[in-house]
Amino acid sequence: MTRKRFGTMVSYVFIAFSILVFSGQAPAAWNNPYPASDRHANILYSFFRERPKTLDPARAYSFNEYTIIGQIYEPPFQYHYLKRPYALVPLTATAVPQPTYYDDNGRQLADDARVEDIAQSVYEIRIRPGIYYQPHPCFARDDNGSYLYHDLTPVQLSGYRRIDDFAQTGTRELVAADYVYQMKRLAHPGLHSPILSLMSEYIVGMGEYAQELQKVHDQLAKKGEAPTYLDLTRYSLTGVEQVDRYTYRVKIRGKYPQFRYWMAMPFFAPMPPEADRFFSQPGMADQNLTLEWYPVGTGPYMLTVNNPNLQMVLERNPRFHDEYYPNEGKEGDVAKGLLADAGKRLPFVDKAIFSLEKEAIPRWNKYLQGYADLQGYWDRTGVPAAGFDQTIQMTAGGDTELTPEMQAKGIRLLTSVAPSTYYLGFNMLDPVVGGYSERSRKLRQALSIAIEYEQEILIFRNGRGIPAQGPLASGIFGYRAGCAGRNTYVYDCVDGRLTRKPIEVARRLLEEAGYPNGRDSVTGKPLLLYFETALAGPDAKAHLDWMRKQFQKLNIQLVVRATDYNRFQEKMLKGNAQIFRWGWGADYPDPENFLFLLYGPNSQVGNAGENAANYENAEFDRLFVKMKDMDNGPARARVIDRMLEIVRRDAPWVWGLHPKEFILHNAWVHNVEPNHMANNALKYLRLDPALRAERREEWNKPVLWPIGLLGIVLAITALPAVVSYMRKEGY
Repeated sequence: MTRKRFGTMVSYVFIAFSILVFSGQAPAAWNNPYPASDRHANILYSFFRERPKTLDPARAYSFNEYTIIGQIYEPPFQYHYLKRPYALVPLTATAVPQPTYYDDNGRQLADDARVEDIAQSVYEIRIRPGIYYQPHPCFARDDNGSYLYHDLTPVQLSGYRRIDDFAQTGTRELVAADYVYQMKRLAHPGLHSPILSLMSEYIVGMGEYAQELQKVHDQLAKKGEAPTYLDLTRYSLTGVEQVDRYTYRVKIRGKYPQFRYWMAMPFFAPMPPEADRFFSQPGMADQNLTLEWYPVGTGPYMLTVNNPNLQMVLERNPRFHDEYYPNEGKEGDVAKGLLADAGKRLPFVDKAIFSLEKEAIPRWNKYLQGYADLQGYWDRTGVPAAGFDQTIQMTAGGDTELTPEMQAKGIRLLTSVAPSTYYLGFNMLDPVVGGYSERSRKLRQALSIAIEYEQEILIFRNGRGIPAQGPLASGIFGYRAGCAGRNTYVYDCVDGRLTRKPIEVARRLLEEAGYPNGRDSVTGKPLLLYFETALAGPDAKAHLDWMRKQFQKLNIQLVVRATDYNRFQEKMLKGNAQIFRWGWGADYPDPENFLFLLYGPNSQVGNAGENAANYENAEFDRLFVKMKDMDNGPARARVIDRMLEIVRRDAPWVWGLHPKEFILHNAWVHNVEPNHMANNALKYLRLDPALRAERREEWNKPVLWPIGLLGIVLAITALPAVVSYMRKEGY
C-alpha cells in the first residue's frame, strides 16, 4: 500500500466517523427491545409484575389474572365502558334480565313484591346465536365426526409440549349449556372455587351439588382412579338449567339483586365441556397442558404465548363475533375524543404483549422511552415514587397535572378515585379499644380525629387519595361527596369544604373516655396501644414512625408489633390483634360489597368472614339485611344513610382513605378511560403505530459524541506512534 493510498483511507474513515458522531444521523433506537419488523405493527406493549397463579375462570380471583382472562372469556354481561355510574349491559346475552319472583308456593309475584314474600328469584338469560369459540384442538374432529384429541395415550401425549403442537383445531357455536357447565364447575371438589361458599347461600341446590360431587370424587379415589375428570353433564344442578339451545335459567334463594353483578365476572363465563375433557386426560398436567394455563373462550383475544417467567401474548381471535365501540358515554366524552370510534367494530389492536418486569424503575424507564404504551393501566402501579416529581406537579388549587416536560412529550394523565378503601381497624373484642361503652367509643372517636389521613395522602401517596368519610367508596350507590357525606364526628364543614376537627376536640373526647392527657384516670398509668402489622422495610419504618406521631398528639404510646403476613393473619383470625390496617377493593359496584365488611355474622373471629373488626351492632345488622335486597332508589339511600350514621358514631374503623389512581398514556394510544369494574378493556383501545415509531426514534437517539470525542483523544495520543511506524515502514 502506498503512502498516498494509506493517507486517503485514513481520511475517509475519519470523515465518515465524524459525520456519524456529530451529525446526529446515527441509527436511532439501538435500545429497542422489540424486533425491527414490528416497528409499525398494531401491537400493544405492556408489563406484568407477578405471574398469574391460574387462568381457570372458576378459580381466578386476582387483578393480574383478570388482565389476561378478561380478554378471553365472556360472561353474559359486561360493564359499559364509558358510562358512570357503572352500568351493566349485555355481552353475549341479548339483554340484562329482570328477575321473576316466586313465593313459597311457586306463585309468581309482582316486580315490586315485598322482600319477605320472595322465596325465589329466577333469572332467564338468552344468548345471542352465531357466537363461536376460538380455534382450539379440543374441538378438532376427524372425517367421521369423532374428536381427534380426546382419547390420547400417555405415549401419544409425550409428543405434545404446547397447544401449538396439536396440528388440527376446530371450533363450535357457543350455547347455553356451556354457561350451565361452568356454574357446575364452581362446585367441583378439585377446583376449590373461592366463591363456592357464597354461591351456595344463593344458587338453589349449589351446596347439595357440591356434596354430591365430593362423594363421587371420593369414590373414584377409593377405587384408585385419578379423579381428575368428572363429567358434569351427568349430574344435575337444581338451580341452574338449560331451557333451550340459547337460553338458561338460574334460581336464587330469596331476593339478591347483586347476582347480576356476579354474572359479569369470569366465574360465570362459559366453559365448553370439550375443553374440560381435553385437558383432563391423564398425562396432560404432566406437560403443563391444563385449563390453568390455556384458556378457551369466545372473547376478542386468545392466549398464544404463555411463558409467565418471560412473556404472555394475546392475539386477535379470528372467530370473534360482531361487537362495536359504544355510541354514547357520559358528559364530556365527546370533547375528550372518547366517542371518535363510536360504532366501529372491535377490537382495534391485533396483538398485546405483556412482558415480565418485576421492578418499578425498569418499567418506568421503558415507558418513558416509548417501549410501553400505558403506565398504571393494567397493574395499577401508577407513577413510581422515584419518577413522581419528574412527572406530576401540584396546581394552585391543590389538584395534580403533568409537568411541562411530560406535556412536551405528549403524555396524558388520567386520574380516578378507585372503588377501594383503606382503613385502620379496631378489634371490637378487645377490652381497651373495643366494646360499645361510651368510654371505648369516645376513645376511638378521639383517635379518628387525631390520625390525619390528609397527611398520609400527601406524604406517602403524593396526594393520590381522598380521606374516607365512611366505608363506601366514590362511585358506589349511597356515597355522598363533600359536606353532604361528611363524617360529623371527625369533620366540620367550613365554607363548603371539609375540615378536620381541631386536636383539642380529640383531647376533650379522650378525657371524657377516662384518659386525660393519655393516662388512665383510675390507675394513672400511660395508655399503651398495640398496632399489628406485616409491613417491613425502609418505607414501612417511615410509615410506622408517622403512625406513632399521630398517637403522640394525644400522649398515647403506640407499640408496633411487626410480624410476617401468615402470623398476622393468624392473629386476626383468633382476635388477638388490637389495632390493625386493612383494605378492600370492590368486586362489584354495590354498597353491599362494602357494608358487609361491618356485618356482625360476617365477623372474622368465629366465622372467618371479612368483618376484620368483629363489629356487631343489632340495628346495623338488621338494616344490612334489609338494604342488601333492595333496589337502588330513595328508600335504599335512606337506609344506607342510617347505617353510615351508626358506624360513624361507633367508629370501629378510622375510616382512612380511598386511593386515587394515576394512568399515563402516550399520545398514540386512544380511548383510554379508567374503568375499575371492566375486566375486558383491551378491545376498546386503539393505537397509532406510525406515531409511536416516530416518537421512539425521537426519544431514543444514540448519544455518540462522547464516544467520538474519546476516539479523537485516543487518535491524537496515538499519532506519534503511528508516525513513527509509518517512517519505519518507509511510508
